[in-house]
Amino acid sequence: MNELSKSTKQIPAHLRQFVSEQHYEEYTPIDHAVWRYVMRQNHHALKDSAHPAYVEGLRASGIDTEAIPNVSDMNEHLSKIGWGAAIVDGLIPGVAFYDFQAHGILPIAVAIRKVENIEYTPAPDIIHESVGHAPILFDSKYASYVKRFGEIGSKAFATKAKHEVFEAVRNLSIVMEDRHSTPEQIEEAKRLLSDRKKSVTGLSEADQISRIFWWTVEYGLIGTLKNPQIYGAGLLSSVGESKHCLSENVVKLPFSIESCIQTSYDVTTMQPQLFVCENFDQLTEAIEKFADSMAFRKGGTESLDKALQSGGTSTFVLNSGLQITGTIEKMLKDSDGEAIYVKTTGPTALAMNDKELPGHSKAIHSGGFGTPIGLLEGGISLEECTEEDLLTLGIEKGRKSTLTFKSGIQVSGIVSTIIRNKNKLNLISFESCQVTLGDQVLFEEQWGTFDMAVGSAVTSAFPGAADAEAFFGVEEIPKKAATAPRLLTELENMYQAIRDIRKTKTLDENSWAVVQTVLQVLRSSYPKEWLLRLEILELFCEHGVQTLETEQVHQELLHLSKTEELQRLIKNGLSLLPLQKESQGC
Repeated sequence: MNELSKSTKQIPAHLRQFVSEQHYEEYTPIDHAVWRYVMRQNHHALKDSAHPAYVEGLRASGIDTEAIPNVSDMNEHLSKIGWGAAIVDGLIPGVAFYDFQAHGILPIAVAIRKVENIEYTPAPDIIHESVGHAPILFDSKYASYVKRFGEIGSKAFATKAKHEVFEAVRNLSIVMEDRHSTPEQIEEAKRLLSDRKKSVTGLSEADQISRIFWWTVEYGLIGTLKNPQIYGAGLLSSVGESKHCLSENVVKLPFSIESCIQTSYDVTTMQPQLFVCENFDQLTEAIEKFADSMAFRKGGTESLDKALQSGGTSTFVLNSGLQITGTIEKMLKDSDGEAIYVKTTGPTALAMNDKELPGHSKAIHSGGFGTPIGLLEGGISLEECTEEDLLTLGIEKGRKSTLTFKSGIQVSGIVSTIIRNKNKLNLISFESCQVTLGDQVLFEEQWGTFDMAVGSAVTSAFPGAADAEAFFGVEEIPKKAATAPRLLTELENMYQAIRDIRKTKTLDENSWAVVQTVLQVLRSSYPKEWLLRLEILELFCEHGVQTLETEQVHQELLHLSKTEELQRLIKNGLSLLPLQKESQGC
């Protein structure tokens, strides 16, 4: 089943490379049982402890307890509040993740955790993405915060070392959720991640944004320190942590951006402390204040340094309005440490108002782009010059001209093109041009046309492209080749049999015989299979079956619960059943 038709309508072209498909028929009966267990636990645990908007949103988002949701249906429900849903393939780069949110699109990983990770998984899965994130978006103030966070987060620079950490995290999450991974492969993935983390120094903008996101959208509490409620998706989608987080074992701290940034987190364990905000307005005000410290708002040489350290495609904006998109390779600075010349490497494009300038695509500037930045001699801002001012400076089409910057950079050549926008000078192109700084040659005549960006200062810098669609192109949505339906295993068939009986809402003679057969096989071949036994006991309780068989299944579960890894899972499962005394079954 291809579920792309509805879920991709709102997706910008440059984000479609991250979009995948939900092949619903590939979910196994065990997958649906995992979903059902978590949903039943969450409904029970969160009805009183979650923010009221979550409980209401759970119904409005079209998420059902019995079966894994169809993302296209979720997209339809979310459209009622101006949002949508997109299917993505696991972890995607942070910039892209935030960019989806900035466009009002919830990215959803459609894989589902294994039974072994039923309480929590560090890998993105459909339980976390749909049950955790979607319902509370039906609160308008919270939805506004998430969208604004996406707009700001998509402008956050990471370092090259941090990009390598992301790839290592992605690899670990894939290995941990792969049913065929060996312990050795998991350990190797963990070691790689540990090695990558050691190379990271300091906190980049992306690191800071990630921590704020973690302690709010993922693991946030709201209300008062003495009586907080849950709104973070990581808590709302975790069977264990949704209960643990409100206990006295977790320290509750008043929310502040500074505290969130200073507090690291571990994705593999329950959090020892959580931050409590007063209301969603407080979050929005705080993230806006934080954005004032970021390169996309501050500009200057500091913003160029962040773009250089990112090692990836970025855009810097001059005070003329011209936007240069490429990978910054090097900068020349004056004695005060201010950038006076910027050089990109590889494909580079120029834009205005987020639209690529005709004749200045990455195909034209495929080998990179260099330009001086700063005032001319005499403190002249070239971008502010009128036609008359240019003539005074000797700048005229077809005429050989020389511009000398305050930094000492000299541009000399024949003027071929002058581009303006809203009374601002944006670009001057020179033929037969040479650019020098003292004895250093920055551009040779034989290299062709020198397109000089005009701007005395950098006003902004951010990761990605000004005109993303033009720069990155429109990626075709990946299509997964159709495969023949996989035959269910013996265990999966038994899960399906119990699932079918539950759907009929009757436990007649034939159904009872099926259950008996399933129990026989379980006892002979699957002595440690707890979830299916729990589903069978639940079936008995729903139909008021109080027999020796009921008691035996109950005792088998109690026996399995003596193992540490299953104790809490089985105890929580049994707590939802109308059991009488421990020895009497339902």
